[in-house]
Amino acid sequence: MEARGQRALTSAHGSIMDAGARKFLQTQQQEGHSSKQGLHPPIGTIQQLLAGGISGAFGKTCTAPLARLTILFQVQGMQSDVSSLSKTSIWHEASRIINEEGFRAFWKGNLVTIAHRLPYSAVNFYAYERYKILLQSILGLENEGKNASTDLGMHFVGGGLAGMTAASVTYPLDLVRTRLAAQRNSMYYRGIWHTLHTICREEGFLGLYKGLGATLLGVGPNLAISFSVYESLRSYWQLQRPNDSTIMVSLACGSLSGIASSTVTFPVDLVRRRMQLEGAAGRVRVYRTGLFGTFRLIIQSEGLGGLYRGILPEYYKVVPGVGIVFMTYETLKMLL
Repeated sequence: MEARGQRALTSAHGSIMDAGARKFLQTQQQEGHSSKQGLHPPIGTIQQLLAGGISGAFGKTCTAPLARLTILFQVQGMQSDVSSLSKTSIWHEASRIINEEGFRAFWKGNLVTIAHRLPYSAVNFYAYERYKILLQSILGLENEGKNASTDLGMHFVGGGLAGMTAASVTYPLDLVRTRLAAQRNSMYYRGIWHTLHTICREEGFLGLYKGLGATLLGVGPNLAISFSVYESLRSYWQLQRPNDSTIMVSLACGSLSGIASSTVTFPVDLVRRRMQLEGAAGRVRVYRTGLFGTFRLIIQSEGLGGLYRGILPEYYKVVPGVGIVFMTYETLKMLL
């Protein structure tokens, strides 16, 4: 049950790749602890954080072009007349980036993503342990024996709270990443520190937290869907085909749970991105009615499909993202 709680914890925040790769990664960590074969000896907490952080950062770097395409599609309705929005294909937009901005532009904002990864993982890990102890104290379970349903609920709540805490603490880096990645030809923001300084100067300190409400709103549903889909698929698969490779089962279930959770929470992520760009680079504000007012305005002006702009490049990065994270993590686990 501890393994289930830890797996739930890691999927509490992020895109499809996060929900899939982190779920799979944590499964491998837990199975590494319980391995009786001795092929991969257990590694400590610091090594886990390093291996997880580095492999996650490498996976995100490899899939960064698709991630940037997702952001560009998500914010497409902000700078254009909605009635004249072209249904630009992924390949057309990718060609535009290469021709107008250069090949390296696919990785705009990726350095911030890497800088965000380790502190997010560390805060998430630490906060989860603190919340678990706090919940045990509140419920009077310090000296009680293990109870499956109580443990499940405690891990679920603790994982959700830890995800919200980590997202809040590291949120300015997430906002900076969006601002950098959404830039096209003109470069208003130049690097991490320049972006942070410019936002504070022009929009105030609270400008660093635009869209935080949408982020926190997505934590619970993401956690619940990813957790339930992963566990249901994994249990069913192992029941029907008990001799299949654990690695392949985890890869497949991690990918499918990521797709399921992010399909449901993608509209919240899109709203978050648009709110993060409110007032950016001196532009006029588009959404002035808060989180739910933004939802309503997007539906009115772009239709329900407007809430899913950019979902295809998100889907495309699931399997390679999970696979890259796994291979990198396994390699680092042997080296550390």
